Amino acid sequence: MRDKISKRVGRVISGSFNAIIDAVENTAPEVVMEEAIREVEGIVEDVRAGLGKVIANKHMANKRLMQANQKHEDLSEKIELAVNEKRDDLAEAAISQQLDIEAQVPILETQVSDLGAQEKELEGYVSALQGKRREMQNELRMYRESGRDANNDMSGSGTSTPIGTLSHENKVDQANSAFERVLGKASGFVAGRTSDRTTAAKISELDDLARKNRVKERLAAIKETSKE
Repeated sequence: MRDKISKRVGRVISGSFNAIIDAVENTAPEVVMEEAIREVEGIVEDVRAGLGKVIANKHMANKRLMQANQKHEDLSEKIELAVNEKRDDLAEAAISQQLDIEAQVPILETQVSDLGAQEKELEGYVSALQGKRREMQNELRMYRESGRDANNDMSGSGTSTPIGTLSHENKVDQANSAFERVLGKASGFVAGRTSDRTTAAKISELDDLARKNRVKERLAAIKETSKE
């Protein structure tokens, strides 16, 4: 979704009202230009909707991070109590939960950071698109003025002035293509090969063993500290 918005905004911002549909007969440039401006306004609303979701997700990630840190602190107090009561079984269970939390915290921190970056990026998109809309509206106004001047010059003549002679002869096609040829299909994930079941089972067992050792090592360190 993020890549789609980025490409969509990039094409709009980099485009201009160049190439007024001179390859297509009976096309009204003003209609296309007005439609292009409406497209930009629609993209602004889409980006704002995405921005709202990012802000909400960042709030939730921050909340989960705070809860995780608080729970980690609470468990530390409970571990100390369990050690004083010589309940190693309870202390090990609490340490096991702490290890789970410690594995989650970096991911939550990264998520908060990424969402913050996305928020700034989308806010920049909104500002850029609003500026682009003002630019396009000004171009449309100038085109209309040049069209009136051209019509005055052609009054009484039996022939029409080619679009190529207008001062704004190349003003729409690029913007039109930027709106009509926006996005391709999003690529999906390609699953990799499944690991050998026997090897996977052994690796899983080894992970469990390593985890139990970490729990016992931390418990031993806590007991050693409590003696000091």
